[in-house]
Amino acid sequence: MNALTITTKGQITLKKDLLKHLGLQPGDRVAVDKLPDGRIEIHAIKPTGKISDVFGIFKREGRKPISIEEMNEIIGKGWAGEL
Repeated sequence: MNALTITTKGQITLKKDLLKHLGLQPGDRVAVDKLPDGRIEIHAIKPTGKISDVFGIFKREGRKPISIEEMNEIIGKGWAGEL
């Protein structure tokens, strides 16, 4: 059994061997399920899908795409406080 210490903020840190067992890296996420007998279950949340799933998420129906030059102009106006 691995004993963990609870911080004053109510947080725990999983030790490296537990992270390795779960296949987790920094930035990964875990899910915690409350079980009816007062225990919890922790498991890794593995990303699903393909990178191509995000293609076109900013597409604006009925409007032409914005060029890089137009994006840079809008960004410049934003930084200058003109928007």
